[in-house]
Amino acid sequence: MHSDPTELTIINFHGIDEPARDLEPGEAPFWLSRAQFCTALDRVAIHPSRRQIGITFDDSNKSDLTIAVPELLKRGLTAKFFILTGRFGAEGSLDESDVKELFVAGMDIGSHGVAHRDLTCLAPDELGQELSQSKRALEQLRQGTINAFSVPFGRYNARVLTAIRMAGYRVIYTSDGGRSNPDHFLRPRRSLRNDMSMRDVDRVLTDRLSLVRRLRRTAAAAVKQLT
Repeated sequence: MHSDPTELTIINFHGIDEPARDLEPGEAPFWLSRAQFCTALDRVAIHPSRRQIGITFDDSNKSDLTIAVPELLKRGLTAKFFILTGRFGAEGSLDESDVKELFVAGMDIGSHGVAHRDLTCLAPDELGQELSQSKRALEQLRQGTINAFSVPFGRYNARVLTAIRMAGYRVIYTSDGGRSNPDHFLRPRRSLRNDMSMRDVDRVLTDRLSLVRRLRRTAAAAVKQLT
C-alpha cells in the first residue's frame, strides 16, 4: 500500500529535559530527555521522506524555546508550536516575548486553548471562551490570523468540532495518529513518548501499520466525529 506523496506524517512533542513546573496527571510519559529529543530530530533530518514529516509542540513549555528551537535550527527544521495563553507568565512556560521569539526563529504557532482543559467536558459558554480568548490573544501577538488549533488531550467530539469551526479555526490537530492530508480540516498526529525506542520512532515516521490497525484507527476517529 503506497502512501499519498502529498500527505504528511506529523509527530508531536511536549516537554524536553527536566520539567520546570508541576506536571499534570499522565503528562510525565510525554516528557523526553534531551538525548531522546535530539535523536528523534536526527531521525527526521536524515529520513528519506523528510519533506513529508511535520513537527508540532503542545503545552507551551519553556523547553520549546530554550531547547527545541536551537536543535531544530541546527538541522534545518521548522515546527508549529501550539500555545496555551493561560500559562503566560507561569513558571516553566512560554510568555508573550517567548512567542515573539518563535516567530523571529522562523517557527509558526497555533492555539492550544487557554487553560488546557478537556473541551468535551465544557459547557457551551466555557467552550466558546476557551477557543476565542486564546485566538484573540495570539492574533494580537502575531499581528495576523491564527487558523490552527490543537485539541488538548486529543479529546474531541462533534460538538467540539463545530465550536472550533465557529470560532474561526480552519485546521484542527488531533492525537489520532496516521497520515495527515493538508487539505483536510482534521490533521492527525502521533505524540512521541519517553518509553519509545528509536525503532518505535522510525515506525511512527513511516506510519508502518498493518491494514487492520489502520482501519481501526480510522474507525475510532470517525466515531469521535459523530458522537
